[in-house]
Amino acid sequence: MRIILFGIIVLIVTSCAGNSVDKKKPIHHVSGGFRNLDETKKGQGLYKVFLWQFNKLFNNNPSVDPSDYDFDVLKNDGKKLKENSTKLSVTWIGHATTLVQVDGLNILTDPIWSERCSPVSFAGPKRYTPPGISIDDLPNIDIVVISHNHYDHMDIPTLKLLEKKFRPVFIVGLKNKKFLVKEGLTNVREMDWWESINVRNLKVTFTPTQHFSSRGVFDRDATLWGSYVLEGKKNKIYFAGDTGYSSSFKMIGEKFPEIDIAILPIGAYEPIWFMQPIHMSPKESVQSFLDLNAKYMVPMHYLTFVLTDEALDEPLKITKELMQKNSSLDRLLDLKIGETKIFSKD
Repeated sequence: MRIILFGIIVLIVTSCAGNSVDKKKPIHHVSGGFRNLDETKKGQGLYKVFLWQFNKLFNNNPSVDPSDYDFDVLKNDGKKLKENSTKLSVTWIGHATTLVQVDGLNILTDPIWSERCSPVSFAGPKRYTPPGISIDDLPNIDIVVISHNHYDHMDIPTLKLLEKKFRPVFIVGLKNKKFLVKEGLTNVREMDWWESINVRNLKVTFTPTQHFSSRGVFDRDATLWGSYVLEGKKNKIYFAGDTGYSSSFKMIGEKFPEIDIAILPIGAYEPIWFMQPIHMSPKESVQSFLDLNAKYMVPMHYLTFVLTDEALDEPLKITKELMQKNSSLDRLLDLKIGETKIFSKD
């Protein structure tokens, strides 16, 4: 079964859109789908995928067995979150799933409560740390933002539970709405890069990232991926989703000055020679934080699923070292899974 799943992943990662630019539309639109702004960063070919897996047989890679580590997970009962109706807060639930509270609204990012991130429920990457809060303990969810359609970011079982319990507004990139409506979601809004919508006085802008999309073998880049800027009355929050490093961060920082919180991925980067086009290393994550010129960085996209080759406790260690060297540890909010940071100012 693992061999079959690996074959599916290989086909998804290495298939290429190969479509021409649509001159009547923005530059990231191509016939049949979308592309990154930086086309010099290409995904690896089939040969490189098998080379990566072959090298693992001989390389002395660190352990990726969760039983060799001890991770702190806080059990959040949701009481303080339900009581908070005025203050800015952020809670790390696991992987790329965070709960942001701003102006009395509750926003979830890339929610996944499932045990596996996979096309099937019986195989594929299994989470090794539980969600930091149960769905039943969440406050009323107003908005769900989804960065792209990969299984660890667009988890249909979780989205259906949220639909049944809260009926939130789901926000996605272009060409994702039809699929989600078919899955039973009733209030779906889709957006292009740099497009903004207002939801209950919160301005939501969809911004570029360096990544790709696919749910299967033949739909590579057919739907749009991206990140989000959430603008309240006084605060701005940036959620990167899943991305490689690109010039987009500087553009976003210039268009949205004084970002309060940048929620950035720091894991799933080894081997760097293979992963760099689509995932950031801690060094690139810290650089993206500096490009955004945000006040605080919240790391995510680690300590939940084994996706790549780095030691499971490595991403945060390196991020701390680089933040201390290039910025300040006071600006790094390295939340434990389940931990909430509530800012004192209303």
